[in-house]
Amino acid sequence: MSTDNTDTGELTRPGTKPEKRSRRRAAVRKPAKKRTEIAKAGAPKSKRTRVIRPYPGDSFKSAIELGVAIVNFAAGQRVRRLTLLEQMQRSPTSHSTQVLITNSGKYGITKGSYQAEWLELTPDGLLACDPNAAPREQLAARFRLAIEHIAPFKQLYDACVGKRLPAREVMKDLLTAADLDATGRHECVDLFVVNVTDLGLLRQIGGAQTLVSVEAAIDALGTTRDASSLVAAQPLHASASPISGARNWDRVCFYITPIGDDDSDARRHSDMFMQSLIAPAMDELELEVVRADQIGEPGMITAQVIEHIRLSQLCIADLSLLNPNVFYEMCLRHACRRPVVQIIQKSDRLPFDLNQVNSLVIDTTSMYTFVPQIETYRAQIATLARKAIEDPTRVGNPISVFFPTFWKGIDAE
Repeated sequence: MSTDNTDTGELTRPGTKPEKRSRRRAAVRKPAKKRTEIAKAGAPKSKRTRVIRPYPGDSFKSAIELGVAIVNFAAGQRVRRLTLLEQMQRSPTSHSTQVLITNSGKYGITKGSYQAEWLELTPDGLLACDPNAAPREQLAARFRLAIEHIAPFKQLYDACVGKRLPAREVMKDLLTAADLDATGRHECVDLFVVNVTDLGLLRQIGGAQTLVSVEAAIDALGTTRDASSLVAAQPLHASASPISGARNWDRVCFYITPIGDDDSDARRHSDMFMQSLIAPAMDELELEVVRADQIGEPGMITAQVIEHIRLSQLCIADLSLLNPNVFYEMCLRHACRRPVVQIIQKSDRLPFDLNQVNSLVIDTTSMYTFVPQIETYRAQIATLARKAIEDPTRVGNPISVFFPTFWKGIDAE
């Protein structure tokens, strides 16, 4: 039997006080609420959190390509985006085009997004891209765009200017004001080193790489000296280990290099590059470096090499010593349309066809030219690797440059 509680509109048992009943019902509801909160906290998010860099996603040298095109095609005037991209032979909807326009805007070279109808140069952008600009004014403008206006880069510059360039780990610790995770700090430091190198601010003084001030670099320029090299150039540890068993190919960097016998110059060269440059640069990308002689699986070595060329996330092709096997393996990688980075020692000269493709030149003339620049080379390799992985279609090779319809013909057969 129950009675009607007119105050609450609820039914209660005879002899049960409303206060006790309310406390008992509240106690029942509380766990349900907690379960709901736990369920919400553990539920997967419907959307991925987008990482927003406080710095551009590519080097200044790459981003300035858009400004150079505006100068060459539109004499530095405002131009329709689609018209400009047509002249540049770029797809307006491709990811690489959107990245180029976005990074150009982040550096302050141009105004207008990848969806804007018009693109135009900023005052500093025009000065940085104009081949007729006074060298001193042009370098000052490029510094403002590439370093001064990018907060993390300016922080690194202020901490390191006039000093020997510190190790990468030390430079990462200098980014105290930047809200960056470990990967972001790696990338930020690498891009900074690449930018100051391209601007001519990183120089070898007293046997060490020193970051000179932009004022000193400007004072060193003559009034008629051509300072357009940056524009004209358009058209940086985990030890590698033998592999066995199934591989996670997304975590493999295959190092295509001349190997030779144990005591040969080729082996010493390959060991030096792998241990001092390649493996440290790939460590921050969480890629394991594998070389052909370290493939510990049974079977035909040629088949295993081809498998690594075809499936690895990245290949680094060392063209030093002009080894024919290296050129053959790199050609296979080009045909696979997968990310590849080309490096070569300064004393070797690239064949004409490959000279049309960007390759990182490493000066191994002597220990006095190589050792002081190791950190810079590591940063440059890491930056090129990121760029190749993010958008392999923009890392040209002789097939894509001279025969872009090559794959269409194969697919049609």
